[in-house]
Amino acid sequence: MAKIINDPVHGFIQIKYDLAQRCIDHPYFQRLRHISQLGLTHFVYPGAHHSRFHHAIGAFHLMQMALANLKVKGVPISIEEEDSACLAILLHDIGHGPFSHTLEHQLWPQTSHEKISLALMQRLNNQFEGKLSLAIQMFENKYSRSFFYQLISSQLDVDRLDYLKRDSFYSGVVEGNIGVDRILAMIDVRDEQLVVEEKGVMSIQNYLLTRNLMYWQVYLHKTVMSAENMLINIFKRVHQIKNQAAIPYIADSTLKAFIGSNNGNFESTLDQFILLDDSDVWQFVKELKNSGDYVLEMLSSNLLNRNLYKVSSNVHSQALQFQLHDDKDICYFEFEQDVKITAYSSLNPIQILKKNGEIQPYEDFMTQSGNLITDKNQASKKFYFQL
Repeated sequence: MAKIINDPVHGFIQIKYDLAQRCIDHPYFQRLRHISQLGLTHFVYPGAHHSRFHHAIGAFHLMQMALANLKVKGVPISIEEEDSACLAILLHDIGHGPFSHTLEHQLWPQTSHEKISLALMQRLNNQFEGKLSLAIQMFENKYSRSFFYQLISSQLDVDRLDYLKRDSFYSGVVEGNIGVDRILAMIDVRDEQLVVEEKGVMSIQNYLLTRNLMYWQVYLHKTVMSAENMLINIFKRVHQIKNQAAIPYIADSTLKAFIGSNNGNFESTLDQFILLDDSDVWQFVKELKNSGDYVLEMLSSNLLNRNLYKVSSNVHSQALQFQLHDDKDICYFEFEQDVKITAYSSLNPIQILKKNGEIQPYEDFMTQSGNLITDKNQASKKFYFQL
């Protein structure tokens, strides 16, 4: 019997597969309840407290919808393929660590959340007697029918469709809402590749513009960047001074395996990683207020009290209002950052299925029709931060 989850974004979500429910009940997945979807975005948008757990369930739901629509259009999809695609998207973010992307390169450098997700999926596959093998093939883009991978990871995947709609809902940025139902109703498959019917082109245009808007208004909001940079700089400082006697308690922290160079093998480090969530980082930051290091004490106290970096698009002329113990430490209090986003890339284009049966890349189609919006490709800004 299918289980029902009442989701505030998509409504009632059916979990029709027994293995999917077993994956959801597993500690690896339940941990995602305590991993924020949007890092420190709630410092700007107080409602943005949703978790990776919410998002994974939502993406699972949209995959079920997408495959149901394709089957109605006559695309042959076996029960095993349907189950596996839904399991692949359900587990696609299982490797995220505390605060998601914010600390991804601080806690375990050179190890992406995709690599961790794959390792955890392989562990689950061993526990579930190989029943995730096809899902892992799809996740790695090693399955012969490419459209399954494109639904998991591409410029028009169910991952993006869920997080845009979900992040818009929880942040309250209503301009970010997208017509997910319409987009999923317009997809089809040709030669095992995902395509969008020509009549759905304006929905794709709106989707790309919405994605651009959400990046600048939510994900890269200057105050969100300020808070996240403060947390990142806390960990950079901890890595720098990890061996100083002034902060001996770091060795006793839950995060001890991720402070400084990681010398353990992948599997043992993974065992430690899956024990971490946002609460461990917050506890660590609280402890740093009494670390004896003036940089850590200042940064941690200011982050906890939301006394964030001041952000400008111009060079700061104001001198620091406090005396640095070491001039080299100015990098923790004054710095600049270049930010670039690509709302759409022609390298792996969205394919449009024209009414005459021809398939054409989205950008070519829109240029030909005279409707191409030129600001959708790449945009950049430079920000200046000062405490």
